[in-house]
Amino acid sequence: MPPRKLSLAGPATLRDVARVAGVHPGTVSRALNPQTRGLVNERTARRVLEAAEELGYRPNPIARGLRTNRSHTIGVLVPDLMNPLFAAVVRGIEDGLREAGYTPLIANTDNDATRERVAYEAMSARQVDGFIAATAVRDHWLLADQVGAGAKVVLVNRRVDSDAIPAVTGNDHEGIRLAVEHLAKLGHRRIAHVAGSQALYTGWSRHRGFLDAMRARRLEVDPGLVVFSDAFNEREGARCCGELLDRRRDFTAIVAGNDLLALGCYDALEERALRCPEGVSVVGYNDMPFVERFRPPLTTVRVPHYELGATAAALMLEQLRSREAPPRQLELAPELVIRGSTAPVADTGDRATTRTAGKGPAGQRRTEGESGTAGETRTARAGKADRNTASLDTLQ
Repeated sequence: MPPRKLSLAGPATLRDVARVAGVHPGTVSRALNPQTRGLVNERTARRVLEAAEELGYRPNPIARGLRTNRSHTIGVLVPDLMNPLFAAVVRGIEDGLREAGYTPLIANTDNDATRERVAYEAMSARQVDGFIAATAVRDHWLLADQVGAGAKVVLVNRRVDSDAIPAVTGNDHEGIRLAVEHLAKLGHRRIAHVAGSQALYTGWSRHRGFLDAMRARRLEVDPGLVVFSDAFNEREGARCCGELLDRRRDFTAIVAGNDLLALGCYDALEERALRCPEGVSVVGYNDMPFVERFRPPLTTVRVPHYELGATAAALMLEQLRSREAPPRQLELAPELVIRGSTAPVADTGDRATTRTAGKGPAGQRRTEGESGTAGETRTARAGKADRNTASLDTLQ
């Protein structure tokens, strides 16, 4: 039955949509809610949607919240919105929630516990239905308090030591293995590691992955070639790389805990007039935007950040739909992106030069003697996923 025309004196209501579509108001409510639309005949649902569009009807979120005891908003806490990788994570979360009729409420904590606590309190006052947090440290009392109070919480990118909170991360252990394998195949034996903070799961798991990968390759793990950063930023990368160089231990490659630490290594190598990659190869982690435009373009481990966000949204919806949903711990497979910052081991005499690693555009003329093609990129995907590795398909 085609929708009937209706003259309105004010904004359209749910009953107006029902009259135009020729159905019961309860049917309209179910058809307009993505979570219950499947309960309505497809043709009827289409008729309801067309009637709502014709009338310009917009559901009243406050009224809906009173009926369902839900606000259909999810609090999203991000540690640093200036870090470009979180843009993709948030976009994935937003897209995943929108399909189910939920809206994210985003807060930036700047890695500050006080700001994070205030954000949780403010979002709780707005009666969000749950929290997706990218701010976790391994022992996180704030998260423990939220879960203890009955809040729905999902972790993304980082997790805690406990398995009690649902989480989705990259498979950091496998990602670092890809980096070490790549360097070993290029002939590197003395490989240094600029590790992330061990208070963060990403820093801890990547460090463990480095140790395991070196041992699996029967390569010496020299404690003097491992430096721990206090934060995942460029300044700490430069400090840690400088400390490695001050120790005067021979090494030919660095595996950095993330891309910002790797770029800090570029700074330290340039200051010491060392070539990258001819003297020291550098591998980052994350493949954040624009690292392919630095000179040399950064070899790095790519993490599927958009998919992390979308999977976190799916985990949250899973928790909201069922009180019995288990707190699943999921890992997404990384891939190695090979660019210009890694090369075969060079003779010791080739390490020093007056031109070094820098962060100019990839298209800038390379100095005489530099090898490789600035724009060349190859990827090496992770091998068969382990039992915890998941894709979005497992959450649909």
